[in-house]
Amino acid sequence: MQWNLDPSHTTVAFAVKHMGIFTVRGQFKKVRGSVEADEQGRPSKIEVSIDASSIETGEPQRDGHLRSADFLNAEQYPELRFVSSSIEALGSNRYRILGDLTIRDVTKPVALEAELTPVVKDPWGLTRVGASAEGKLNRKDWGLSWNQVLEMGHLLVGEEVRFNIEVEAVVPAPVQAG
Repeated sequence: MQWNLDPSHTTVAFAVKHMGIFTVRGQFKKVRGSVEADEQGRPSKIEVSIDASSIETGEPQRDGHLRSADFLNAEQYPELRFVSSSIEALGSNRYRILGDLTIRDVTKPVALEAELTPVVKDPWGLTRVGASAEGKLNRKDWGLSWNQVLEMGHLLVGEEVRFNIEVEAVVPAPVQAG
């Protein structure tokens, strides 16, 4: 059964060190995707697309730099894409999700640890499930290597990027014959 990500209840957030002392946090505002899952929401396949230009950190100048060719190059590569390759149940509604993440036409494997919520019926009769997932990556693996070494040897922008994903997925309502 296909579940669609509810974009108004889905967040892809990230955190990276600035000068080795401060954690910059941000998120992508435009995310869409689908999950193949059973009626209890247990996933078997996940596909997600993220609009690269929707990155926001709360600082417009930094956001512009992150969209530029130094980082995401959102004009040339408008989409980040994740496709799962395997999903392993760990027990207690927890899963290890392995998949391929494509950024700037570079595809590399990533691993996520996820936990599902119970399935619920919303006030409109639709079936929903939630998930929280987290992981980390080295941005240089995707060619995002712009940086500056500071006087004390710290990097201006950390190489490790931690990410947290909050998802609400919904089974689409059946189409009514008219």
